[in-house]
Amino acid sequence: MSEIEYSNDDVALDLRWWAAANYLTVAQIYLQENTLLRRPLTVDDIKPRLLGHWGTSPCLSMIYTLLNRHIRRTDSDWLYVTGPGHGGPALVASTYLEGTYSEIYPHVSRDAEGVRRLCRQFSTPGGIPSHVSVQTPGSIHEGGELGYALVHAGGAAFDRPDLTVACVIGDGEAETGPLAGSWKLPAFLDARRDGAVLPILNLNEAKISGPTVMGRTSDDDLVDFLRSQGWEPVVVSGDDPEAVFPAMNRAISESHNTIRDIQRSARSGDDRHVARWPAIVVRTPKGWTGPHTVDGQRVEGTFRAHQVPLSGVRSNADHRAQLEQWLRSYDPATLFDESGALAADIAGLSPDGDKRMGSTPYANGGRVRVPLRIPALQTYEVPIESPGGDFYPTTRVFGELMRDIYRDNKRADGGGDFRLFCPDETASNKLDAVFEETDRCWQLPTSEFDDHLSPDGRVMEVLSEHLCEGWLEGYVLAGGHGVFASYEAFAMVSVSMMIQHVKWLQHAAELPWRESVSSLNVLLTSTCWRNDHNGFSHQGPGMIDAVTPLAPDVVRVWLPPDANTLLSIADHCLRSTDHVNLIVVDKQPHLQYLTLEQANEHCAAGASIWDWAGTENDSAGAPDEPDIVLASAGDVPTQEILAAAQLLREWVPFLRVRLVNVVDLMALLTPDQHPHGFTENKFVELFTAETHVVFAFHGYPRAVHELLHGRTHADRFHVRGFNEQGTTTTPFDMVVLNKMSRYHLMLEALRRSRRVPEKGDELTEYCNSQLSKHAEYVVEHFEDMPEVADWTYSREG
Repeated sequence: MSEIEYSNDDVALDLRWWAAANYLTVAQIYLQENTLLRRPLTVDDIKPRLLGHWGTSPCLSMIYTLLNRHIRRTDSDWLYVTGPGHGGPALVASTYLEGTYSEIYPHVSRDAEGVRRLCRQFSTPGGIPSHVSVQTPGSIHEGGELGYALVHAGGAAFDRPDLTVACVIGDGEAETGPLAGSWKLPAFLDARRDGAVLPILNLNEAKISGPTVMGRTSDDDLVDFLRSQGWEPVVVSGDDPEAVFPAMNRAISESHNTIRDIQRSARSGDDRHVARWPAIVVRTPKGWTGPHTVDGQRVEGTFRAHQVPLSGVRSNADHRAQLEQWLRSYDPATLFDESGALAADIAGLSPDGDKRMGSTPYANGGRVRVPLRIPALQTYEVPIESPGGDFYPTTRVFGELMRDIYRDNKRADGGGDFRLFCPDETASNKLDAVFEETDRCWQLPTSEFDDHLSPDGRVMEVLSEHLCEGWLEGYVLAGGHGVFASYEAFAMVSVSMMIQHVKWLQHAAELPWRESVSSLNVLLTSTCWRNDHNGFSHQGPGMIDAVTPLAPDVVRVWLPPDANTLLSIADHCLRSTDHVNLIVVDKQPHLQYLTLEQANEHCAAGASIWDWAGTENDSAGAPDEPDIVLASAGDVPTQEILAAAQLLREWVPFLRVRLVNVVDLMALLTPDQHPHGFTENKFVELFTAETHVVFAFHGYPRAVHELLHGRTHADRFHVRGFNEQGTTTTPFDMVVLNKMSRYHLMLEALRRSRRVPEKGDELTEYCNSQLSKHAEYVVEHFEDMPEVADWTYSREG
């Protein structure tokens, strides 16, 4: 049989699978009993709450059916990503028909009782969601929040040369910003070492309550648009299944042939050329094969088919009769035998084993994940002669580490298991050491003036936080490892995506069949405190607030104060699985404090008392409780709190000061709220039980206050942090504007101290005079005062 031979018998058989998938889709939405319709439908057979989406499901099931045939014909590996995530019942139905569902969930057996359980669990308490969720075999993409299908598909294809990702994009989803940006994928997909993505733009012209832009756009204009983005689209349209199925089968086969030709040419050593990848535009009616008209209003082919076409079925006898007619139109008695098992001729259409899309290991990335080879950290250690004595760009060591991770995890075909994703900021964020080992990935033409661009490059730079975040999500869910590095303020663009990923990991942990995947590692740099040449727009630490309330078993927030602690944290995060690691550290030169050995101990502890910076042990026989605790989390806050501690020692050396640095922010929670949470004994050991604490924090102060809720005398913590004050100004002026400067911290410490120290009034006057002096100095000289700009920490003062 030729690649695209498709006989009338083949069509008839595929239409039977399709009918079975459509039947189970409708049954899941409506039925709780009598799920194979072995008797007339009654009120009690209907679910009391009708939830789910019918409109997109028939086309999703058609594509699944035809991909099954193509996989059996070619023995190829496919992953199915469905942007119209509301088509969950269609994907559940197809994975049930192919047998994967029952293998994973044996209680949903391949018989009448299994069909009953399949239907009863859908969108019901204790059951499964209506989306293509983490519980759905073969899924890496839920689709509940629209916009990410094509970017997830691209991430899954990177470094998976044998994989083809069929990515269905709904025309409602196509209106979102992330999806609009995702069409640029051909500029970044390397035919030599990557897999391929076949976008299938499903146009049914309607979203939940009206028409879609692309649905009402002409075929010629759509073809022109997709060609401009690097695709070669073919259009399939119609409402007659016997005509649409052969046309769609041909489109899939020819598209895959083209993909193979592109890959074969690239992998044979031929000269590289810009590939124009195939794409399919398929126009089918919304709610295809469902009720055509309900209560005199057109439903099929309109927005009214989006969710539940027939409502009030329990109370409306006419609707109930119409539902039964709709269900019987699929002739379920011919699709399932007397035991409720799928008819043998239909069951034979499914591929075998892991070739089934519900069973592909690429949708359960832990099955193909290879542990990352990470070099010994001592190679990158920043030497420390004395704490806080020298400046160094903190993130530079992370770039050097990632450079060698690229080197040590490279495959013979040029691919690997690790990638850095960054929106045009790799060099800006001082991570450019990676370019000593690889280039920026770029499949479009280059010029002699470009810097580190090549088709072989594996640093993914694109000026879209959505694409960077989404590519990394798809990459790790399909078995890879990686880092998303971004300017802190603009990572907020992708925060909703991160929240969805946390939810995915949270539920995946409850499913024994889901293997662990690499953690999603996000490096936030160019932070709010050090965007010196940028304005207020670049100053926003809100991602910390966005993730701290999320699943405690998933979320980690790290605030390394220097380069060696960053190394220790990076090593831990890159080895971890099933977490979202938020690492917040600035790219600019900062004071360095801890040796690598000290950093490892500090990071393992989560927070430490820095005895070398405090004064509580300076005198023999000192009481157990210090007069004041100074604490910090973050690089700039640590510098300011250390400067405050040093000035306190100079002015009031008899004041007993303890200094605590927090590197694991979630450790501030209690153990019942987070696995890293400090025990009460540990918390008191660090912060005492009664002494007031002046806490300099990287982000919004409320984040720390919320984390401390429930701690001993939480009201004794006085947090200074970012308070939405910013502009284009000097580094020190930023901390002054937000009242987190060393002088503000000292004034707060004097107010809160257990004892009122001698010379306290003089020190207060000094702090206020320094703040006044600073205000005049920066306006006059456009830079910070020398005693601030040149300050380094010294135990001697």
